[in-house]
Amino acid sequence: MANIAKIEFPALNITGENYMPWTAHVKRHLKSMGVLETITEWNECSDQEKAKADVFLHKHIDKMLQFEYSNFEDPYVLLEDLKSRFDNQREVLLPTARDEWNNLRFQDFKKVNEYTSALYRICSTLRFCGQTVTEEDMLEKTFSTFHASNINLQQQYRLQKFQRYSDLNSFLLVAEKNNELLMKNHQARPTGSLAIPEANAIINDDTKDYGRKWGRGHGRDHFGKGNGRNYSFKRNNNFRGNSHSRGRGRGRGRSRGRGRNQRTPNYHTPQNTNPNQYNKRNEAGRSENNGTSCFRCGSANHWSKACRTPSHLCELYQASLKRKEKEMNHVDNFNDINVEMNVADFNNNMEL
Repeated sequence: MANIAKIEFPALNITGENYMPWTAHVKRHLKSMGVLETITEWNECSDQEKAKADVFLHKHIDKMLQFEYSNFEDPYVLLEDLKSRFDNQREVLLPTARDEWNNLRFQDFKKVNEYTSALYRICSTLRFCGQTVTEEDMLEKTFSTFHASNINLQQQYRLQKFQRYSDLNSFLLVAEKNNELLMKNHQARPTGSLAIPEANAIINDDTKDYGRKWGRGHGRDHFGKGNGRNYSFKRNNNFRGNSHSRGRGRGRGRSRGRGRNQRTPNYHTPQNTNPNQYNKRNEAGRSENNGTSCFRCGSANHWSKACRTPSHLCELYQASLKRKEKEMNHVDNFNDINVEMNVADFNNNMEL
């Protein structure tokens, strides 16, 4: 069914707008099929050839037209009836084509190819309607519709004495490409400035890379030596990673191993788009520490869990917190005249 519905060119519209190009397509395909004589008068083609041409014609007309001409079996009779019905396109298209030719201007198009396409389309319509359009007319139409700022360029093209529009079209395309390249180079940077050297930046973002590495190798743990698999889990930038060794050997624990490591991607962790986000957050945590200080040593640049201050210094700090300082008070505008004070009240160690 798909092959039956397939058509080689657009079907004839019920309004007949595409009758002329449709007729040209029909003649070419019937000739390639070897049944072109079936659409001529008083032909002596066999019934099989006529049926073949009739099926081809019915397949390439509108569905409403197929219903109207369903009783026509002779391809010649079918084409003659369609000709009498839609062969008035020359009178219909001629006024529109003349108006488009009069209003056609080269300066109204941004690209040369757009103007060339419109020019050939209008010329083809005029020739189909019986009007004569020569190569000189096409050249003169192009020269006379140049922009006023390109008057010198228009005169130079006239001096070339082109005989065909295709030759002028080639020159116009080359000039268009050269102008585009010139404007591109002009707008690349300001006049008198040098080209900016190329700079490449590579950022290695390991802040969110919680990967798992494993490999085979020899490891040394806290309890002895061992051979086996080394697993390393990467936590953050400040943590180098712990490698746990298991296998043959004495003991187990963290080890340093040699071998091939392989990282498995973590599909549950989003990618870090800001490479400085983790560092800023970590630095802020160490410096500000949310307004608190370390409970062991009193420093404000780390938490108590990450404190690495020696124990004797921590003990001195804890002892200093337990000592109570002497309370000192200051009173202004004291007017009690009955109170007598001397130097001994302020300094007990002074010798009198």
